[in-house]
Amino acid sequence: MNWIKKIKYLGQRIKVNFKKKFPTKEEVENSDWTSCCTGPILKKDLENNSWVCNACGKHHRINCLQRFNIFFGKNNYEIIKTPIPGDENPLKWKDVKLYKDRLADAKKKTGQDCAIMVAKGKINNIEVIAAASNFDFLGGSVSISESEAIVYAVQNAIDNKIPFVNFCSGGGMRMMASAVSLTAGMGKTTIAINELKKSKLPYIVCIVDPCAGGISASYGMTADVIFGESGALCAFAGRRVVQATVKEELPSDFQSVEFLEKHGFIDKVIHRRDLASEIGNILSILLNKNTEVNLTANNETSENIEQITKAAS
Repeated sequence: MNWIKKIKYLGQRIKVNFKKKFPTKEEVENSDWTSCCTGPILKKDLENNSWVCNACGKHHRINCLQRFNIFFGKNNYEIIKTPIPGDENPLKWKDVKLYKDRLADAKKKTGQDCAIMVAKGKINNIEVIAAASNFDFLGGSVSISESEAIVYAVQNAIDNKIPFVNFCSGGGMRMMASAVSLTAGMGKTTIAINELKKSKLPYIVCIVDPCAGGISASYGMTADVIFGESGALCAFAGRRVVQATVKEELPSDFQSVEFLEKHGFIDKVIHRRDLASEIGNILSILLNKNTEVNLTANNETSENIEQITKAAS
């Protein structure tokens, strides 16, 4: 039996050395470093550059608070607490792990009640409601609480007569809530957006990486103006599914926001640091506020616009 003990001891040593060589997922997340094209990079350096790599321009994924800090500026916004339904697990879902346990882990990990957070702040001196999604919360998928957050944000915008800006990302509707998620996530939120439009309030969407499934098939693509954050993936089905269906090779940039802009599916691709100014300018025009300032900045005047209008008519 002595040789069995030796093999067992050797196995334990290999396991210990393996753990020493490769840090755990938790250790990586809590580290001051992350990786990009040039290798290790300080998270602080990324944060100072809006979480965008200086070398390759990659837009790293960020959580909701980081999004609001960049968009509104730190401490320049108010978080709006959204309602959480009493029963978030109506199907009592269970696979290799109980859904209620997955949900509890996601809440503990992110410090959020659901994948979507809502905030109120000002852009170009225009008050707006903004929503953002955290991919670390079960892939940013949409279930009952997330749907309620979107509807609550829309209702808040209507009540205060202010525009709604939605930073859309996530893997789609959450499978653990199945049809409940589909009806609430796609149907209910789309109806809410239609009510916003009936109130003649702007709805601006920014597609951020990744945006897929039922999100891109509902409130992610029903905006008055759709922006895309540089390098973001935007799709419905996966690339391999599409390729197997059409049975032909797809372009290398297929399902990127740059590809969608080229084919007229979204309005403009923007660098993260320019999103606030671009969205602020659009809102100024749509709401007829500060338009003279924006026209001057673009070397245009109201007379130029009148001449163009007359020529077009």
